[in-house]
Order: sequence, then structure tokens, then C-alpha cells
Amino acid sequence: MSSGLSSDQIVKNQIIQELGYEKGKIRLRIFPEGSNDDQIPFAEGGLTFGLSDAMYGSCDAAWYIEGEEYFDKTSGKIICKKPVIALEGTDALQRGSSGDAQYQRFHHALGAVREGIIGIYYLKPGNKKLRLDLYEMAYNASQFEKGTYLITQDLSLVDDIIELINTYGENSKKLEEFLKQKVEDMHNIWLNEEFRKKYGGNWQTFADKRSTIIQEDCIIKYCARNKRNFTDSSQRAGHIAVGEMYLSKYFFMDKSLKYLFLRLFNDEKIELDSKKATDKEWHLLRTEKNVEIKTVDDLIGLPEELRENLIKIKDEPLKNGTEAMNIYKRTKEQICNMIKDGSIIVK
Repeated sequence: MSSGLSSDQIVKNQIIQELGYEKGKIRLRIFPEGSNDDQIPFAEGGLTFGLSDAMYGSCDAAWYIEGEEYFDKTSGKIICKKPVIALEGTDALQRGSSGDAQYQRFHHALGAVREGIIGIYYLKPGNKKLRLDLYEMAYNASQFEKGTYLITQDLSLVDDIIELINTYGENSKKLEEFLKQKVEDMHNIWLNEEFRKKYGGNWQTFADKRSTIIQEDCIIKYCARNKRNFTDSSQRAGHIAVGEMYLSKYFFMDKSLKYLFLRLFNDEKIELDSKKATDKEWHLLRTEKNVEIKTVDDLIGLPEELRENLIKIKDEPLKNGTEAMNIYKRTKEQICNMIKDGSIIVK
């Protein structure tokens, strides 16, 4: 690894070296490190995809067919560059990312998938293992969205897709069958290597390990998010919160999601709505269909003592061994138990 390069540039260099700028009728759009052009919508020359009500994180690269018409839903315009693949990549596995941080870029390619384009999240192999939950997130996204979502650690997958498009066309049966098999492969890896081995094939065990409460008509995903997580630029909590949201949503597509921030209050949520109105991550959290951000004030039946505990630690760093962390863990457990037995209702 070239230590002086960013994670993004390492991946971009690899894309250019292994795949080049042109293959048949397919062209590559990619920008160098330091450019902000990737944040512009694809129809305007950038690498960001989305629908009219939400733009997602920018991608690192996209492949398109020059001269073929494409109706861009965001701008309402027809452009003569039809995107067929959008890729978000990271070198995070070489940089110590073994946990939830792997989910934080999932939504970047999701915008393309929701537009009906092939979206790929590429995690360059490193000394950490890929979280297999990503496979199932992409599998479920592929079932419910217009496009296909693939997780990979091998860029030759992109080469295979480009070859199929060049040979048979972007709407061919050959490409459809190839993508369907790759999606099924992801599902089977997660099912056999993760769900059955790690969770014993039990959804309740899965939910417990993922800080999730399953109810009849919804799931409640609880976490320790607070206002500072979204206002302090030194924190990446917004990206991770969005990743966790999509993990929860795509594992329980038949239920609505109540995303409970146990250190956030309604007045602070209103403040974030005002101050972070143009922030992509907060906007996605607030506008995602069948997802609601819930705060401490949405807990009906919450004992005053537990409320006071959360007020006391709402702005405190939660570090292991500290009093604040001990209070949070104890209070969280009591609240979760009361939600499960019906003593507390999340409105």
C-alpha cells in the first residue's frame, strides 16, 4: 500500500490500472483525489446518484455508454450518457475497519441502485475481514429496488459485467442471469457462513446482537446517538448511523423502522432539522421511507429516574469504564426490557 495516498485514491488508481478508461462502448468516469466533481449529480457531469427527494453519497467511479439516451429522474432531463455501473470503493479493510464502519459507505452506491443501475460496493482486500452482513443487505436491496446491488472484493467482477454489456447489451438475458447468480451467491454465503453459524439461524438472536427489538408491525433499532454526533466534524457518526439504518431496513423489509436515539431529545432533533437541512446523511435519515428517528421524548411511560439518567449523560463521551458509560448501559437495559414487556411504548 502507498502510505501517502488516501483510501479513495488507492481504489481509484487500482480501477484505472486494472480496467482502463474504455472497453468497447463502455466509458469510465472517475475524478482525481481532491476534486469535488464527484459530488455533482451524474447528469451534470458528476458521480452522485439519487431520486428527486434525496441525493446519496458520491461514488468513486461510474461506467456509461456514450451516445445512448438516459432519462435522469433527478433533473428531469434526457442525457446522452447512459450509466450502467456505479462503484463505491474503500481500502478500509487495510486500515483497521473491522466493525460497523464497513457499513457507512453502503448508501453511496444505493442511489444508483434505486435508479435502476448496477451498484457495486468494492472493499479492497486487507488484513480485516469483510462483514458478511453486507452481502445480505445488498441481496435484499436487489430484491426490493430497481437495480442490482453487489458487494465484492474483486474488481474482475466489474470487468465481467462490462464484457457482458459490450457483447450482449445492458438489457440482455445473459447479463440478467449473471447478476441474478451473483446476488444468490451473496445470499447463500451470508445464510451459511453468518446467519446459521453466528446466530444459530435465529432471528431473535440476530436482533439481540444488533441492538434491535422486533415487534409485530415494526422494529426498534436503539443506539447511543446524540446531537454532537451530527454537529462535531471530527466524528463520523452520521455516516455510520446511515449505514446502520440501511442494515436494519434491508433485513426487515416487511416492517417499519423506529430508529431510537437514546441520547437525543425532540428539541435537539428539531435543531438538527434546521441546522443540518443540507447534510446528506441527516437528510437520508429523516426522509427514508418507513423510517422514523425517535428520541427520548417519544418514550411513553419512561420513568422519570431513567429520563434524568439520560439527561445527565446526553453530552458525555461514552468510554468504557467511565461513569457515563455505566449509567448508559444500565439505563439502556432497563428501557429495552420495559419496551419488550410493554411498560414503555415508542410512539
